[in-house]
Amino acid sequence: MLGSPVPLCRPLRAFLRFVRHLFTILVLAFAVLSTPAPLAQASDPISVVVTIPVLRDWVERIGGPHVRIATLIKGLESEHSYSPRPSDVMAVRKAKLLVEVGVGLEIWVSGLVRSANNPSLLLVTTGKGIPLLPDRPREGAASTEISGHDHHDSGSNPHVWLDPDNAVTMIRHITDALSQTDPSHAAEFRRNQAVYLQELDRTRSELLDQLRKLPDRRLIVHHPAWPYFAKRFDLEIVGEIQTQPGSEPSARHIQSLVALIRTHHIRVIVSEPQLNQKLPALLARETGARVAILTPLPGALPGTDSYLDMLRYNVLQLLRAFDQSVRPAR
Repeated sequence: MLGSPVPLCRPLRAFLRFVRHLFTILVLAFAVLSTPAPLAQASDPISVVVTIPVLRDWVERIGGPHVRIATLIKGLESEHSYSPRPSDVMAVRKAKLLVEVGVGLEIWVSGLVRSANNPSLLLVTTGKGIPLLPDRPREGAASTEISGHDHHDSGSNPHVWLDPDNAVTMIRHITDALSQTDPSHAAEFRRNQAVYLQELDRTRSELLDQLRKLPDRRLIVHHPAWPYFAKRFDLEIVGEIQTQPGSEPSARHIQSLVALIRTHHIRVIVSEPQLNQKLPALLARETGARVAILTPLPGALPGTDSYLDMLRYNVLQLLRAFDQSVRPAR
């Protein structure tokens, strides 16, 4: 009859436990090393902060799922008088890209960048390289006296994105910045850009054909946001309500506008949703001209969620205003 098993000695049991623990550690280490961690990190979206909604639209169209976007100015806030919030500073501090128009529009961006203190931040100025138009109507145009008008320190108008041809330059700056930040998706960014620019070109051509059918394309504008839009779509701005941004014009200036509209039979006054409509309405009552509410930024009005939607909306409102207007009263 066999006896009971002989117990293992303590040193042997300790050795076997050590071997089992070592085997477990090796298995776990192999699993960790086999996990594609760098690939997961590469797929993280680029953190992008944009100053105004039109830039968000373009970053979304080019970047697709590879971007995560925060927009500083929303709704009917003014890009000229905007004051960054603490949450904006935190967003820029964590961002890879800060996308602006530049050319004198967002004068508060330099202070925001200093406050964020983000050494790895890339500031993308999309208006770079775009020929700028003066901030005043051209000399000799049928216009009121607007001396002293100084919309921006540079004397140049910064609303460059309202010309679709300028938008092409701005979109290319965005594509270049995204490609530099995430080279693994650069080819996809270029494809997205090509598709979007084709859409933009078709839209521009269609809208230009519609506006060229108008026999009279002269305008009074409430705020000097429209010279690039007017130049691209063959419109003529002959006067402005605001002689200084954000300030009320004088009674003398309003009377001169009434005379201008009556004398030259101006049929349409362009205003914007974020502006007080009191003065455009007054001019319309005095002259019989029609007020058209256009928006310089996507999302400010229903049906303007994207840049292309905004262009279509603005042209449609102009066409309706010209169609519904009567000859101004004398």
